[in-house]
Amino acid sequence: MQAPSVKGGAPLEVIAASLRRERHRAGLSLTEVARRAGIAKSTLSQLESGTGNPSLETLWAICVALDAPFSRLLDPPRPPIQVIRADEGPTVAAAEADYQATLLAVCSPGARRDLYRIRAEPGHARASEPHMPGVVEHVVIGAGRALVGVAGEPAELGPGDYIRYPGDEPHVFQALEPGTHAVLVSEHT
Repeated sequence: MQAPSVKGGAPLEVIAASLRRERHRAGLSLTEVARRAGIAKSTLSQLESGTGNPSLETLWAICVALDAPFSRLLDPPRPPIQVIRADEGPTVAAAEADYQATLLAVCSPGARRDLYRIRAEPGHARASEPHMPGVVEHVVIGAGRALVGVAGEPAELGPGDYIRYPGDEPHVFQALEPGTHAVLVSEHT
């Protein structure tokens, strides 16, 4: 039997173990991490026990509270050679927009650059709060069109277009056409 997962991707047991590991690494209590993330202590406790269904927003808030890159929650040990097909990989969905992020790759220790495949549909924009200081995001649109970048001044991008922007400022991703796909690189300095 396969472990329960977030939207068919990251097993909850991997996220739970990662949350416990990162919280202990940071030397913080459940209460303190929940307070910093703006979530209920019971929610964090459920996530650390492998129950519940965390949203992208909840997991990002916890990562900011722990000063840890998002990828540490989803990245189990990997084999030396790995192929991820278009419909595979640990995926987490946003709560208020038709937006999914799939972790594709993580840099080796010492380097902090995470690679995601984005699938989004028109409707509500995916509004992101600032990430940790120094984060820079890079996006390349593969299909469709989207408004991407710093909130208040996003750029309209089409297939093959690239944008770099500070991820430590409020930013948005809003699909303008059905079937919008992109690759997002989150760079942690």
